[in-house]
Amino acid sequence: MHRIAILGATGRMGRALLELVAASDDLTLSGAAAEPGHPALGTDPGPGLGLPAFGLRIGDDPAAAVAGAEVAVDFSVAAATAAHAAACAAQGVALVIGTTGLGEAEQAALAAAAERVPVVYGRNMSIGVNLLSELVRLAARTLDTDYDIEIYEAHHRHKVDAPSGTALQLGEAAVAGRGGRLDELAVYQRHGHTGPRPAGTIGFAVARAGGIVGDHRVTFGGDEELLELGHRALDRRVFARGALRAARWVVGQRPGLYGMREVLGLAD
Repeated sequence: MHRIAILGATGRMGRALLELVAASDDLTLSGAAAEPGHPALGTDPGPGLGLPAFGLRIGDDPAAAVAGAEVAVDFSVAAATAAHAAACAAQGVALVIGTTGLGEAEQAALAAAAERVPVVYGRNMSIGVNLLSELVRLAARTLDTDYDIEIYEAHHRHKVDAPSGTALQLGEAAVAGRGGRLDELAVYQRHGHTGPRPAGTIGFAVARAGGIVGDHRVTFGGDEELLELGHRALDRRVFARGALRAARWVVGQRPGLYGMREVLGLAD
């Protein structure tokens, strides 16, 4: 039985994780944390979701939440990443993090933690999306720059970062296959008189509407054919299932920074 702590336990993903942990026969919840001031602080996370009581209280101290855990799963906010990573590293707790919108400082915090504990970072924990990334990598390697690459993503109205972490992951898969740097090839905005499309660039289009869980499509556009690869999430539990698969995998791994490619056995 793996002891797991959930950081960001009151968010959409946190609630999905709690439901799956409650239904599992090999995971037990050892801690849960939410942001300071949240009305659920001090309550058991189970009954509010229609679940049996877990026998613990949601707190706002990540160090206390991960104490006694083997692995922590973090779907909170980027601003909390450094503190969460440091708490896990200090207590020898493996970390799975799916928080999106991380900047250089947060990435550095994960790298520092990975020197002491195993860390899995994935912008999207869905197994299907990670298989899509592999297909994008293969297509980009096979098709030359006569095929223009465009990435489309759509999410619910509450999502705060754009493009999505998954869209960026797909862009990175494309440059891994074709070569180059995403920060040099990405085109995030088009407006007005843009002129002809520069060869080799990767375009991004973003939509935010309603309750869309997650919709991603990558188009390889040639003069004589169009290849479209895509993934549509129907329920956010698909991300939670992938995160828990990563949590089971990471326990016992050597310190280091891993991705879903390693978790799924797709790494070269």
